[in-house]
Amino acid sequence: MTTTTTTPDVPYRLEFSVEVPGTPEQVWQAIATATGMSGWFTQTELEEREGGALRFVMGPEMDSVGQVVRWDPPHRLVYEEDWARLMGKDPDALSPLTSEFVVEARSGGTCVVHVTSSGFGIGADWESEWWDDLGAEWRPFFDNLRTYLAHFPGQQATHLDVTASHAGDVPAVWTALRDGLGLGAEGETIDVRGSTGVVERVGEKQALVRLTAPVPGVLNVYAYGEGDGKATAGVRAFLFSPDAADYLRREEPRWQAWLQDLSVTV
Repeated sequence: MTTTTTTPDVPYRLEFSVEVPGTPEQVWQAIATATGMSGWFTQTELEEREGGALRFVMGPEMDSVGQVVRWDPPHRLVYEEDWARLMGKDPDALSPLTSEFVVEARSGGTCVVHVTSSGFGIGADWESEWWDDLGAEWRPFFDNLRTYLAHFPGQQATHLDVTASHAGDVPAVWTALRDGLGLGAEGETIDVRGSTGVVERVGEKQALVRLTAPVPGVLNVYAYGEGDGKATAGVRAFLFSPDAADYLRREEPRWQAWLQDLSVTV
């Protein structure tokens, strides 16, 4: 019997650039250390050296693991993630998922971060769909990065992360979230369930609010589809205060209950 092996030779690539405040050293701290990445992306474990182990903590059985393959502070970071393991696929069907960050200093105290993610698959339908979604889901985190560098550089984050599933499509769930929280125009100061915040960005299915009191931080509100006529409403916060742990113990169950009771018009 002859065994046919399919080689992952179909290329995928995502590229974009963002301008952020800070020196190259400050930007490097934000994109290439465990504390920094945990302050605007997700809880991260990172050995800060070439060959160092990497883990993005995404949830039960959803962590993404990999390693640093280039470490050139404060200019270039390259790491690989085990894309096949992350997607539950045959290891031979996918190459590693490679991400590169290049930091370019600009005048006026800012830097441009050039971001590239790339990989090879076998051309399965789900692969191109996954890469299309990656761009839409990955880019908004760089608004978090701007806010982190502008207001909380170098600080350790405490994470709040809650979701709830609802019948309805993404626009319906997003409308319920936006209206329920009273998300107004960008730049507007609002009350977010007892916290004061400034609306930094409002998109088609996500928003960013910079919290100012009682606990400062970055609040992400978002919706995404699950299929089968359902969508998820989510709230994610990065909190920067000695009081953050107490706030989390008190407010996380309240946020969870609020999301579950969200009134979605189907």
